[in-house]
Amino acid sequence: MNFIKTFFASVLGSLAAFGLLLAFVLIIVSGFASLVNTTTAIKTISPNSILELDMRTPIVERAPRNNQIQNILGLSEKVIGLQDIISAIKIAGNDPKIKGISLRSDYTTSGWSQTNSIRKSLKAFKEKGKFIYAYGDFFTQKGYFLSSIADSTFINPVGSLELKGLASEVLYFKDFQDKYGFKMEVVRHGKYKSAVEPYLQNEMSLENKFQITTLLNDIWSILREDISFSRNLPEDKLDKLIETNKISMPEEALKSKLIDGIIYEDVFKKKIKTRLGLEEKEDINKLKINEVNSSKSNYNYDVKDRIAILFAKGPILYGEGTESIIAQEVFVETLEELAQDDWIKAVVIRIDSPGGSALVSELIWRSTVKLKEQKPVIVSIGDIAASGGYYIATAADYIFVDPMSVTGSIGVFATLPNVKGLLDKVGISAQSVQTHSNALGYSTYQPITKAFKKQLKNGIEKTYNIFKERVINGRSLDPNIVEELAQGKVWSGKRALDLGLVDEIGDLENALNFAAKKVDLKKFNVIEFPKFEESLENMLLGLSIKSESNDFLENLSIKQLLLNLRMLETKIDLQYIQTLLPFEIIIR
Repeated sequence: MNFIKTFFASVLGSLAAFGLLLAFVLIIVSGFASLVNTTTAIKTISPNSILELDMRTPIVERAPRNNQIQNILGLSEKVIGLQDIISAIKIAGNDPKIKGISLRSDYTTSGWSQTNSIRKSLKAFKEKGKFIYAYGDFFTQKGYFLSSIADSTFINPVGSLELKGLASEVLYFKDFQDKYGFKMEVVRHGKYKSAVEPYLQNEMSLENKFQITTLLNDIWSILREDISFSRNLPEDKLDKLIETNKISMPEEALKSKLIDGIIYEDVFKKKIKTRLGLEEKEDINKLKINEVNSSKSNYNYDVKDRIAILFAKGPILYGEGTESIIAQEVFVETLEELAQDDWIKAVVIRIDSPGGSALVSELIWRSTVKLKEQKPVIVSIGDIAASGGYYIATAADYIFVDPMSVTGSIGVFATLPNVKGLLDKVGISAQSVQTHSNALGYSTYQPITKAFKKQLKNGIEKTYNIFKERVINGRSLDPNIVEELAQGKVWSGKRALDLGLVDEIGDLENALNFAAKKVDLKKFNVIEFPKFEESLENMLLGLSIKSESNDFLENLSIKQLLLNLRMLETKIDLQYIQTLLPFEIIIR
């Protein structure tokens, strides 16, 4: 028996030692790989090539930096960075050996402003006299918006086309709270701060309905104009076609001139061959996004001057921060680092955030103002820079926005969960003992006290006034005008420009070029921030995650769940006071 115990102990010990050795070897290999990859090999482009764009892969603002162990073992996360897509399209447009683009955009996970940025890049590509052919087994509305820029758009014979206008839904919980005893205690400023509205009533308020309708109409006007122009259809005719609810079928879509052909994918490939002048047996020289980007060095070692891009994505929370969470520790430290680096001549902050902690928004705002004292700071708004996200943006010298972006939401609120009603229903009571009348403060198990509510209200009023002050000073606007624009109202980027909340319609590239002109740079390198340290724990954790294209929807749903949990954490953060988007906008 002792022999068996000793034997198994030895085996387990050997396995543990082997595991540690393997981890050590992988780390060493990772280090060497990092050194080898510091200079990316330049890929040679063959004549008569095409760029293959597959927009069905998840698209993010900034592709995650996979560690070298993941790369070596083929476990890199399958996502594409928005700027990688735009860069590849631009390089392809300027390379005479690349003749066209094959586009698959059956569906896309990008936001509306991201999709619009890609479409603008495709339009610039076409204007250079090159072709774009698009194909889909089916087209979602966003996918079709992207593919409509193509010279020719084709669909599978048994596919469908979704073009139906825009809609948004908001869930209301008042009856649920009353029935089950779970209640959200609400304190807010501004009649439009409708993040809290679903907890207070069962129907959408006129104010909320008005702002959502305005937002949808603004975005739809851009979609309608662009699709109508690309497909050579009058805008009113497009609206009428959508109202018929018949154009989802390929035959009706073809008859209505929304597509150019109903074919299978193999026939689509033959059409590309014909366009390239290839024989049937010849292969198409297809290039992927990373191959096109690696055909041109993205860093000039002879140029010392730099412009930094600081990506600020996700909800704003107190703490360290990650690639998808904005927090003060990483961002304040990064902003201070950027201010001290003499080779960095200007900074572009790319904001994609619905807001969050009022305290963290103020801390990052303050560090941004201090950075602006040293060098120009330009903001580029992605899909959304609302509430706390816009709070940070007001510190910039200049703000660019996509017309389909969502911004504004100048307002403050607090939501505190209370389960006393639920506990009463199941026979649970909470008892407290305290040395002073307000010692308990806020309790999940007791109704909010008048004293605590007054304290919270005072804090919200103070934060709201500070928020307005940031907008008044940062945007040089009249206080009365800001009060009218505030109260939690949200605006499209297009309308925000008219209202003076932003300076110019444009994307990240426009912001970079503007920053370069501001400091009189003709040549410069672009470097990205923040830079997150890669711990051994995170490196090994990455080995357990494999995201394949055939199951990315499952991964996407998990990520959405995690995002929702983070948003919930934001809303019930112990700081109570939040500058957060009035409602979760899902436009479909």
